[in-house]
Amino acid sequence: MPYSGPFQAGDRVQLTDAKRRHFTIILEPGTTYHTHRGQIAHDDIIGADEGTVVQSTMGSDYLCFRHLMVDHVLSMPRGAAVIYPKDSAQILVEGDIFPGARVLEAGAGSGALSMALLRAVGEKGNVISYEIRDDHLEYAVSNVEEYFGERPATWDPRLGDLKEVTVEDLDGPVDRIILDMLEPWEMLATCKDLLIPGGVFMTYVATVPQLMKVMEGIREQKCFTEPRAWESLVRDWKVEGLATRPEHRMNAHTAFLVMTRRLADGVEPPRPQRKARR
Repeated sequence: MPYSGPFQAGDRVQLTDAKRRHFTIILEPGTTYHTHRGQIAHDDIIGADEGTVVQSTMGSDYLCFRHLMVDHVLSMPRGAAVIYPKDSAQILVEGDIFPGARVLEAGAGSGALSMALLRAVGEKGNVISYEIRDDHLEYAVSNVEEYFGERPATWDPRLGDLKEVTVEDLDGPVDRIILDMLEPWEMLATCKDLLIPGGVFMTYVATVPQLMKVMEGIREQKCFTEPRAWESLVRDWKVEGLATRPEHRMNAHTAFLVMTRRLADGVEPPRPQRKARR
């Protein structure tokens, strides 16, 4: 599936009208898209460059671009809530997902993080995605295949419980582990055995009680560095001359991210020193 160049049949295209409303179509020769402002012929878009303006039969202009990954993630069908782009971006950078990495994720949810991981590991990497619910795995597989145009050769989606997974099941330890599940603290002992020394472990939890449990669980394992927890808040701005101001709505709390690294076998983490209370 092309990411650039002139539009081709089969491309997923986002049409944007003068009010910044978005409409998504998949280009098919001879097909017409009907809007409340007239019809748009797909043949008028096929062969044109991205950034083209197409006009409906009633004279309304629509800007044409291919879907970005963020557009696909926010519009795709889902069984489970997706990891939003602002958090996926943090996972890719803070988790140091590098080309050629072997990454294990659980659960796969609706496939949003899987897509980001697959692009980051490149053609020489590998992403293994566990999901305990078959209906969620179906959504993940469908969304990933729709985005890439096929199932990537570097992706291995599996139905199963991560707690039962062994190093032999993965053909060796992995470089990174990312968890998005209700009770990730129950998987910490398993993750310790599946992760290489120096490997990064990250988890995505929505509530404060979950955050407290996973942080304490990591410390109790005594084979990880002192965990770090944070959240990211994103606020758009409306910039129109003297009316410049923050938008009234923002992407505030979605979840907490927790990150730690696996220590070498037999090594215990230094005891953290905290300031004495007055």
